[in-house]
Amino acid sequence: MLRVYNTLTKQKELFQTVEPGKVTMYVCGPTVYKPSHIGHMVGPVIFDTVKRYLVRLGYQVRWVVNITDVDDKLIRRAAELNTTVKELAEKMTTDYVENLTKLNVTGIDAMPRATEHIQGMIDIMQGLIAKGYAYAASGDVYFDVMKDADYGKLCNRDPEQLEAGARIEVSDRKRSPGDFALWKSAKPGEPAWDSPWGKGRPGWHIECSAMSMSLLGKTLDIHGGGLDLQFPHHENELAQSESFTGETFSRYWMHNGLLKIGQSKMAGSVGNVVNVVDLLQKYSPETVRFLLLATHYRSPIEYSDERLAEVQKSLEGFYRFFERYERITKKSFFAITASTNVASPSEFATLRQSFLNHMDDDFNTGGAVGVLFELLSALNRFVDVSQLESGNGKPVDVATFEQGVGYLKELTDILGLFAKQIETPQTDEKSQQILSGLMQLLIDLRAEARKAKNFSLGDQIRKRLAEIGVTLEDRPTGTIWRKE
Repeated sequence: MLRVYNTLTKQKELFQTVEPGKVTMYVCGPTVYKPSHIGHMVGPVIFDTVKRYLVRLGYQVRWVVNITDVDDKLIRRAAELNTTVKELAEKMTTDYVENLTKLNVTGIDAMPRATEHIQGMIDIMQGLIAKGYAYAASGDVYFDVMKDADYGKLCNRDPEQLEAGARIEVSDRKRSPGDFALWKSAKPGEPAWDSPWGKGRPGWHIECSAMSMSLLGKTLDIHGGGLDLQFPHHENELAQSESFTGETFSRYWMHNGLLKIGQSKMAGSVGNVVNVVDLLQKYSPETVRFLLLATHYRSPIEYSDERLAEVQKSLEGFYRFFERYERITKKSFFAITASTNVASPSEFATLRQSFLNHMDDDFNTGGAVGVLFELLSALNRFVDVSQLESGNGKPVDVATFEQGVGYLKELTDILGLFAKQIETPQTDEKSQQILSGLMQLLIDLRAEARKAKNFSLGDQIRKRLAEIGVTLEDRPTGTIWRKE
């Protein structure tokens, strides 16, 4: 049974949805004023995996990620670049979506823009004013935190504690320092919309309330986002939404840990960001996604070139196994159908269940990734013991092996890994033929040298090839080569 840690209650709870068999999930997206950095990918990759697992459990999942396309940061950045807010937002949104695609984030069902939901925001504000939770002041509209009896419940702190140490916008129009803006009166040169309080634009928090309720209803099953959004964004979003509807806004609040470089989080304000486009020049999307899933989603993710290199090296073991599987079965791992049924008890079936147990325990992808390596080792051992690669394996062993590989496919699909073969630059056909011919010549020469007991020559051929990044592997069916 799936259990999910709820930030609101500070405990793991049995997962039960508003409507049986269906899940609504909203995750806060980016403010699109600069190119996407790798920190922007953490939430989407994690919640894409959450959706994949929920679908695996049989749920129909609708997942929404918003785009904040009007904000102070956007306005300032557009002015710096001498462009319009709309043009900058569209360009950066395209960059964001392209990077999601590269990292195999395929589960997002809708990506609403804040500027598409202005009227919905105004409607909520009018409702909050009518109920006494908000007030207009000289063209601005503020939420009155003192009127909300349980304000601060997400962070488990009272309003005074939340104000201490928080960056709260100062205004002499507020009744209380902790009150937050729902609507901001227009300033010269800024984007503005008509409203009952004059021209202006929405505050940040009201945007998500309007978009999520418009697309998913008054009560969400899951509301997700980075840990840094818990206050003030999610606290304020919760307060205004429940004050407006009188109903629970989200059954489960899920907050993912942040990407860390050393002791600092990766953020534009810190100045230590690594843009996704630049990162993917050095590492494959598979490597990046694997890194983001290798720890529990609520834990910080340690980022460094050394860590990425370790991950990339560990993935080579999977790709070598995929080649091995193809040699044995003459089929591509990437084209097989995942196994979801346990035909008979086996070590592979036990490991599969261990993986699923980790996912049932608050989507513990870190533990699940560990099981993947155990399954990989078990499959390689089985090939060796059953002599499958030599062609002497029994039909029953081949069937057991294929069942185990089917489990591997199923579990990697849940994590969004190994969806397709890594694309590598291809030389022209003639050059490839020459390269293959030369390599086979060296392999043959090495075999003849070893047959003549000239082991020093055989070792020298292997060593010299290794120096230029070519590895020879002696197998029962012959020697193969690969580029490192």
